[in-house]
Parts: sequence; structure tokens; C-alpha cells
Amino acid sequence: MGEHDRVVRDNVHRDIVLTDDMSRLVDTRTFQRLRDIQQWAPCHYVFPTATHTRFLHSLGAQHLAGVLLDHLETVNPGRISPEDARLVRYAALLHDIGHPPFSHALENDRVYATYKHHEKWGRLILEDHENDLRRVLIELIGEDGLARLFSILDGTCDLPVLHDIVSSQLDVDRLDYLMRDQINTGAKIGTFDVFRIFRSLRIDDDGHMTVTRGGVAEVESYLMMRYHMYHNVYFHKLNMLTTAYVIRALVRARELVQAGELTVSRRMERMLTDENLSVKDYLALSDSLIHAELSAFATHHDPTLSKWASLLASRSGMHKRLRVRNLTEVAFWGAKSSIEQLLADAGHDPEQDLIITRVRKEGYRPYSGGIRVEDGRDISEVSPMVASITAPLNDIMVFVPKDCREGAEAAMNAAMAGE
Repeated sequence: MGEHDRVVRDNVHRDIVLTDDMSRLVDTRTFQRLRDIQQWAPCHYVFPTATHTRFLHSLGAQHLAGVLLDHLETVNPGRISPEDARLVRYAALLHDIGHPPFSHALENDRVYATYKHHEKWGRLILEDHENDLRRVLIELIGEDGLARLFSILDGTCDLPVLHDIVSSQLDVDRLDYLMRDQINTGAKIGTFDVFRIFRSLRIDDDGHMTVTRGGVAEVESYLMMRYHMYHNVYFHKLNMLTTAYVIRALVRARELVQAGELTVSRRMERMLTDENLSVKDYLALSDSLIHAELSAFATHHDPTLSKWASLLASRSGMHKRLRVRNLTEVAFWGAKSSIEQLLADAGHDPEQDLIITRVRKEGYRPYSGGIRVEDGRDISEVSPMVASITAPLNDIMVFVPKDCREGAEAAMNAAMAGE
């Protein structure tokens, strides 16, 4: 450790050492904002301990990048220059700076008047000459270094492994968040040894990262854990439902603000209505802002706004998922009108109280930047286990008020029987 290095205590990696240059980046207001961006909001509504942040995850990702870079220098000495190794750690540290409040849950163009993906926002932040994080980067690596950093982040650099470490199907981002999310949710869904995976990694002749045959079993464990975490944690039914509540509340808030019937904070107003949201105003958005506004919405006179916010505030009267096995889109559309009539007869509003969420997630993708084994084959060609999880997850969840659940299930089952 250097004289000015700092140590951060972490529940996943124990000690994370921050060099002086890393500390300068971390101490900027732009990076410190990530303390107020949860890793998987609103996952905490389902897993109460899952309140960990993008701040911790980013520190963990750059820590793993450092461990992996040290290993690669041992097994493939000189392939990655010290300057590029430094930039890879910066890329791992900064890969999430563009995340919105509630992370992926609010990456939705129905909420923002100015919608951009978090990676686009991240690029705009680092291109903003007034931004404090950019200013520190320029002091540390100059304009040429920043251009090289961008090429690592977007995958246009001349040495592919630099991008692979930060963004691939076996990158330090995924490795850290899977370890961190399992620990902080309390989910016990398989495990993998990140250091065994690292020991199996090499740089191929063409500059890509590859896995030795001896490392295939550990990579299998990682991919299976990822598969089950998506099925059982990230796409948990209550996670999907509470996300729908949050989005519906904010969509209604946007309508009311535009109609002059709701007063919100200036920051929230910009988020909902500013069609040319600036980097500075985007960076003013955080989880605590959203939570405070949602809490106030619960007592608003508008019945639609208060309904969605109250369901989040009290969790009383939450909608129930239809317990129908192998539910298909065709069956849903076949039963939709019957279920809407059922809800209307029970005194509910079918437009509001029939909630549909769709789960779409690619499986392991050998055709799109897969994981290469040292003999040149994709891991799905070597491992029958990995080959079995290449199919995408494509599911539909239907939620209705509790008193309509059994009738809606009967209608859905009848529709499926008639397919």
C-alpha cells in the first residue's frame, strides 16, 4: 500500500484499497451520488436487506479489475501496459455513474421527458466540461487518456481484453453484483469462486480473454448462479409488481404536473417534464428524492396517484399474481376481456387493476460476445450445462385484485385449454 492509499471495509471483498488517484475520483460529487442509488431498487420491497448501493458495487468492480489485471500480468506478462491497466480500473469504477434513481426500474421513457439509457448518460457526464469527475480525469490522464478510456468502455479499443474485463459475459461488473446481491438479499442460490475463475483466465493471441479447460466447471457455476438469480431474485413476482406500482405512480404524477394539478420538487419536475434535461439536473436525481415524493403522493387527492403510492407505503391490498402454469401471451389475450369484465363486476377499474408485466432476459449468448475456451470454442460447445441455458427467458405475469384472483385464474385456464 502507498502512503496515501485508503482502505474501504466491504462485506463482500473485505478490504478494498483505493490509491490516491482512485480516491480523487471517488471523492467527487458525481461519484458520491451513487451512495444514493440503490443497486436493485425496488428489490428492497421484497428483500428488506437489499439496500446496497451502486457506490459499493462500483468500488467492488474496480477492486476485482485490479485483482484480475494482476493475474493477467503474471500469466501474460507485458500484454497489458501499466497505462491501460490503470484505465481499465477507472472504467470499472465509473461504469455505473449514469444510473438513474431506482436503477434499471426507472429506465423508462414513460417517466422521463428526456429518456436516455444509463450508459448514454454516463458518456454525457464524462463529456460535460463543467463536471467535477471529468475535471479530475483530465488532470489525471488528459484528453488522450479520456479518449482511450471511452474506447475501453465502448469496445472500440485495439486490445479486446481491456473491454472484456469491464463489459462481457464474464466481466467484473457481473461478478461483483452477483456476489453482492446474493449476500445482501440473503438468497442462497448457488455459489462460485471468483478467484478460481480468475486463475483460469488468459489473453488469447487475438487479444480476447479466454478460459482454460480447467476453469470451465467454475464458469459453469457462475453462469448457473446468474441464471437462478434472474429467475428467483431479479424477476421475483413482488419485485415486478412493486416496480409496476412505482412506474404507474410516476407516470400519473407526470400527467398531473403537466396539467398543473400537482406540485413537486423542482428536481422532480425537471425529471418529469424537461425535454432537454441537462447533465447537472440529471445528476441531481437520486433514490431519496423519489422516495420522498412517493411518500407525499400517498395522501394526494388524485385517487389514481394516491392509490399506487399508498400500495407502496403500506403494502396493504397488493395485487396477486395469477397462479397459472405455463401462461402464454395467446392465452392472456384470449382471457383478457373475460378478466376485465370480472374486475368491472367486482367494482374495480380494469384499466388500472389488470396489471401485466413482461419478463424478457437473454439467456447465455454464445452468438454475442460469449465466453471463449482456450481451444477457440465457445463454452456452450464444451459444456452441456451452459448449452441448456442459452434460451431466453420470456415470461408474462398477470396481477389482479385479491378478490378476483380465483375467477381470473379460471378464465385463464379456460383460455389455455382452448388454445
